Amino acid sequence: MKILIVDDEPLARERLYYLVQEIDQHYALMQAADGIETLAILQSEHIDLLLLDIRMPRMDGLELATHVLKLDNPPAIIFTTAYQDHALSAFDANAIDYLLKPIRKERLQTALKRAERISNNALTFVNQSNKQQRTHVSAMFNGEIQLIPIKDIYYFKAEQKYITATKSDGQVILDDALTTLEEAFSESFIRIHRNTLVAKKQIHALCKNDNGQHCIKLNGLDDQLPISRRHLTEIKALLYELTHS
Repeated sequence: MKILIVDDEPLARERLYYLVQEIDQHYALMQAADGIETLAILQSEHIDLLLLDIRMPRMDGLELATHVLKLDNPPAIIFTTAYQDHALSAFDANAIDYLLKPIRKERLQTALKRAERISNNALTFVNQSNKQQRTHVSAMFNGEIQLIPIKDIYYFKAEQKYITATKSDGQVILDDALTTLEEAFSESFIRIHRNTLVAKKQIHALCKNDNGQHCIKLNGLDDQLPISRRHLTEIKALLYELTHS
């Protein structure tokens, strides 16, 4: 079994590394310092199991799990954490197991044996009950995961069976549902139409199109995005707030 130990603290990684070796020297072990590095490794290496810390900078373990699940053959996941409340979130996430730090050798051995018995596809979803703000969305491109920082996205739009995320340099197609994106990014995005979410910070002005329908103009883009009547009052209130804050 090939195991990737993910933790932003070098000492924590080393301790876990040696604990796993003490249990079985036949495990193939690798290390990563954060979620971004982990995804890069998963593009080039087949990993059977992640020993994944939850609290990390740039991208926490629960968010990382949402991106890992988009791989064709995702690794199993055992979460590690020093916080009981995070442990409960990991348990809700349908991980194979979770380990509270400081991790005991006997408890780790039990979790590893459980991982060996369970399919790599056992982790079927991640419950975002921890309510922490995600920092990225992900898309599959040529069989690899492409991470897009939320701060770079101007708007999400549902078109036929797809969701597109528009950036200043183009668009990417996502697997997420628009309602899921709305729940995850409600602090920074607002719905202006049944098929469109817009980044609040990118709203430039209201305008009307050739048909007389109210639209939103965004900073640096030529796009005019229609506003439905049911959302117009909320958008006007937001614009007032933005211009008077």
